[in-house]
Amino acid sequence: MNVDKLVDYKLQLAGLPLGNQEFDYVVDTEFFARMESSEIHSGLVNVAINVNNSQNCYTLDFSVTGDIQITCDRCLDEMTHHVDDSYRLTVRIGDNAADDADDVIVVPKDQREIDLAPFIYDTIALTIPIRHVHADGECNSDMEKRLRSLDADADADDNEFVKNDPRWDALRDLLDNK
Repeated sequence: MNVDKLVDYKLQLAGLPLGNQEFDYVVDTEFFARMESSEIHSGLVNVAINVNNSQNCYTLDFSVTGDIQITCDRCLDEMTHHVDDSYRLTVRIGDNAADDADDVIVVPKDQREIDLAPFIYDTIALTIPIRHVHADGECNSDMEKRLRSLDADADADDNEFVKNDPRWDALRDLLDNK
């Protein structure tokens, strides 16, 4: 893949006509591979961006729809996660880039372009739930058996420890006296 491949996601603000403009992108496995520390292995996501230009202020409405491959937290196999979300970003041209807020970006007057790649990636990545697991019955059955076996072994070890520790006997006596 060309090192400058993500240049395709740069929006030229200079010369963009007033009013609404539509931009369509398709992000795929190569896109996710280029993003640092991506938990997304692969995918195919359609991205539509509506840009409303109103004199040095641009409103970008992102809409993402598609499927990505991520790792299941339970069985560690890949799983498909459906993406369908939107996000609004306001870009202003100005001198003070320190005024950035979560949904407002200030671009210096001499930089008349913005890289959309990180915003596209974040919009997609934020759809991933904190705990991402296969639906019931879809996890790797061999891995589930191993996990249950390890969990049973750990429970047996914990119970054996509790039975043989005199400190627990003293606590049990307190409960029995109630």
